[in-house]
Amino acid sequence: MARHARARLSAGYAARRMSETRKKATAGTYFLTGYPGFIGKRLVEHIAREDPKAHIYALVQPKNFKEAQQHAARVKGARVELLTGDVVDMHLGLSGEEYQRLCERVTDIFHLAAVAQLGVAKETAWRVNVDGTRNMLELARDCGNLARFNYFSTCYVSGDRVGVIAEDELDRGQAFRNAYEETKFQAERLVQRAGATLPITVFRPSSVVGDSRTGEIDRFEGPYYLGILLVTSPLVVPLPLPGNGVAPLNVVPVDFVVEAVWRLSKDPRAQGNTFHLVDPNPMSARRVYELIAEKSNKKLPRFNLSARAADVMLRLPLLEKLARPQRAAISYVNHLAIYNCHNTLELLDGTGVRCPPLSSYLDQLVAYVREQYRKRREGSDEDDPLDSGIAQDAEGR
Repeated sequence: MARHARARLSAGYAARRMSETRKKATAGTYFLTGYPGFIGKRLVEHIAREDPKAHIYALVQPKNFKEAQQHAARVKGARVELLTGDVVDMHLGLSGEEYQRLCERVTDIFHLAAVAQLGVAKETAWRVNVDGTRNMLELARDCGNLARFNYFSTCYVSGDRVGVIAEDELDRGQAFRNAYEETKFQAERLVQRAGATLPITVFRPSSVVGDSRTGEIDRFEGPYYLGILLVTSPLVVPLPLPGNGVAPLNVVPVDFVVEAVWRLSKDPRAQGNTFHLVDPNPMSARRVYELIAEKSNKKLPRFNLSARAADVMLRLPLLEKLARPQRAAISYVNHLAIYNCHNTLELLDGTGVRCPPLSSYLDQLVAYVREQYRKRREGSDEDDPLDSGIAQDAEGR
């Protein structure tokens, strides 16, 4: 449909404000962005199991449509309907009929789509993270049966703040270390403001790592995987940790995130609130590093590197290719931020959903990463970046 026609449709929908058309939802109809992303795929699977009579609409970029089709065909339970589009486009790139259908039927929105790479250009991050969220809020306002708008933010909207950070805090004059933090902050501001007229819930996960049962993850980025890289480097001696490593390294497994989001999205008490999806008792970066090194059968260096020196080290020829995405995460290893999760603990109390300690699933994470790096190195003349001790340890369990 031409842009001028879409504009007329938008004006018509805008006239039907949420407060005038709200109806009691009789069946779950879900609309999800960020599919078939790492968290998005698992959330779709979870919704389909928990609400098998529901209808799930998933917004998919054309370049990801084949992958989405393959995954959706394997989902058991609720029906998954794929819609080709993009959050950055007017009406999300949907036809007038598709957009109207969503407005009439959708009861729950899960907005996951985002550019999350730490080194992304600000212009790109702004277009997807901020403008895309603005477009999703417009859709939400046009949905007459909307029960909840669930927004995936990040605990790193706190920027360079240190100390204890509460769930109800957002703008505290912080600066930002990269475009990802800044644009997610600006996007959350839009969502929080929209909460005056929309039933919103904001989720702020820390660094999401692999499944606590299988270790599976699709992207090796962030401070946790930086630690794995450092101790499993191709060098004979593992690299020293950047800084002193006393700051907490807060990571959460993807299965906990999905289960927590689902529970809270259905809890009336969660409406209008923000939730830190974090490990309530994180280990220090140093302790995580030590545990990974132990599982690699390697001894730790007795000295530390400054963040600047670590960045230089990760540019060495043997490490540069592996470490390019992780260099941007160095600043997180020594950032003394403590994320209070009172809201999350209170509302999940008694549900059986809780964040497991990293020590309980670290074996699975390390084994999975090791296997993926092994596959990438097959046929290469370079040494396997992971010590064989991990394989022996994993097989011995």
